[in-house]
Amino acid sequence: MAASNHARVTVQRALDELLNCPPALLDTTFDQLRTLLVVYETGSALRAARALGREQSSVQKQLNTLNRNSHAACGDVLTIRQGRGKDCLFTETGEAAVRLARATLSQWQESIHRNRRRLGRMLTVGTTEFTLPIISRAWERVAEQFRRQEVEFKVVHVRTRDLWSRLEARQVDLMCGSIVTSGDDGRLADYEVVEYARGRPELLTNLTEAELPGDAVGTAALADLPLVVPPAGLVAEYLSSWYGPNFRDRLNVVADIDDVHYGLSLLRSGFVRGCMIVTASIGRRMTAQGAPEDVALRSLRLRDDREPRVEIMTGAFVRRADLMRYARDHPLNRIWTAVREDARAYRST
Repeated sequence: MAASNHARVTVQRALDELLNCPPALLDTTFDQLRTLLVVYETGSALRAARALGREQSSVQKQLNTLNRNSHAACGDVLTIRQGRGKDCLFTETGEAAVRLARATLSQWQESIHRNRRRLGRMLTVGTTEFTLPIISRAWERVAEQFRRQEVEFKVVHVRTRDLWSRLEARQVDLMCGSIVTSGDDGRLADYEVVEYARGRPELLTNLTEAELPGDAVGTAALADLPLVVPPAGLVAEYLSSWYGPNFRDRLNVVADIDDVHYGLSLLRSGFVRGCMIVTASIGRRMTAQGAPEDVALRSLRLRDDREPRVEIMTGAFVRRADLMRYARDHPLNRIWTAVREDARAYRST
């Protein structure tokens, strides 16, 4: 009986709290909160109006309403106008309101996206530049059905270095890309994987036969070569598996690059003389291309003579729990089936 009375009291208190919400709080809308955030990010009502595609007077009216409601609720305004041409000043209460508004809108949007995924109304696929054909071919297998069901299908570009973080943060439902992996990769324990290719990378170089003879280089010899390397991503992970996270201190890095295209341009121009680690497919493709004035490139095999033994694996990844959570006809399961069918067709060619 005591427990039952306690439960009734708890429910009544919660109900009283809801019924006694300050009117100023109930008058605040999501649109007003968004306007507050845009003003905060842009600095002024004028710039916020431009970003929102509204009149400045409309934005200022919303700020005035928020200030009035805030003053009625807690005795302080959120923003203070400082005159023409000056940025809007946010009070300490305003700064707190901005943090709360950002969290509120983010949580609501995340909840909406999560429910749309659960109901099969939305699907987001991440892919690197070089694995885009995987999802493109899979999409062709399900496109007509997705259109009939009005599924919002989004493809987002993901850099290789962000692959795991985007997956684990659930920013994408399915990922296509390449990873550095060893025989026992604990990261894959919770994922279903469709493997397209696996192998060691190659060394793309503009050094001549006299400077770097032969058609293969041992990974232990990389320390003696001039290297063009990115700050993060697949190649950086590959190098750190042998030379540690501070591999730059142990290697002769002659150029830092942000992406493979810039590295290729450096080598082809001859401005930098050196070597760049690439996937085998890129290595073969780049040695066969180039304008007549470009410096010739060679692709050399990398012999894995250092521990641990690692490879680059290209494929598609999806959380196993998501596949099991949804019905077989859910869009995620359908696109995953399409990826598996594409992989079988790809390997048979």
